[in-house]
Formats: sequence, C-alpha cells, structure tokens
Amino acid sequence: MTYMLNDIDEAIDRKFLVTKTMSNQVPAGTIVHIMGADSNKDGSITVYYRITYTRQDYTIKFDSLKSFCKWARPDNFIARHYESFNTKEIQRYIKIKDRNFTNFCLPMILIALIAVWAAVLFVMKGSTGAIVLGAVASVVMIILIMLMFKTSKQKAMTKLYSKVSAKSNWGVRFK
Repeated sequence: MTYMLNDIDEAIDRKFLVTKTMSNQVPAGTIVHIMGADSNKDGSITVYYRITYTRQDYTIKFDSLKSFCKWARPDNFIARHYESFNTKEIQRYIKIKDRNFTNFCLPMILIALIAVWAAVLFVMKGSTGAIVLGAVASVVMIILIMLMFKTSKQKAMTKLYSKVSAKSNWGVRFK
C-alpha cells in the first residue's frame, strides 16, 4: 500500500520507515527522521534525513514526490518498537504489509487454475464430468488461496506483536 503526501513539507520532522533500498542510502527497514526538504525547479525534490538510532545524516534526491512515497512511508508500529526487531523481521513486515489481492492472490490463483484444469482435462479427457469437477476444484482452490493469504498475514502480524509484548510489561500474550 502506498502512502501519498500532498507536499514534501508534510514529511518534515516526521519519522518514516524506508521500504525500498537505493544505492548509497540506508537499507530497507531503517527508521529515518526527515530533517528537511527542498523542492527543485525541475520538479525533483531533495530530502535531508537522519537515521534515528545512529544519528547519521544523509541526502537523497527524488524525481517526484511519488517516488519519495515509494521509498519511505510513515509507520508508527515500527517506529515505536524498532529496537524489538532485527532488519530481517522489519523487511518481512514491509513485505507482508505490501501484500494485496492483486500482487499476491491473483498470480497464485491463475497458476492454480491452470494446473487444476490441465490435470482434470488430462485425467478425464474432456467429458462433462471433467467440466463439473474442474469448476468445483477451481472454486475450492480460490477459497484455499484466499484463506492462506488472510491467515499468513494474520500469523505474521501476531508473531510481531508477540515479540513486542514479550519484551514489554503489557501482561498480554498473543498466540
């Protein structure tokens, strides 16, 4: 999911989670504090930021505000609990949060449907029963893939919340 700003000035003095690694910049999964930004005459923007936990300053130039929004987005959960996770866990979190029906379920459904119909037509040789069996198997595969999408996202988030609650004094256990 992409976060959009109306103006780069809205990002100043806020913390953002870097979601895309770029050369000579911080890796994905790093929390940065946007210290300042300039809008250039050619429509590009220059952003001055600091890594929140190491206090290193960086400068990066983007073609547009849209490209900045693809590079980083605000994320209060990670900003609050950054020290509870390693980089690999944060990158997995980004990957999970960016999943949607179009980029996760649809490709899997298409592959599953091709496999189901190929198997049914090969085994039953195009009979009427093959069409009925193919339709039923197709519906079952679609339901299973959508359930898998929902449960995998839920399990990943529960695992992250469990890790945070284990290090805190909340008194709540996630299972």
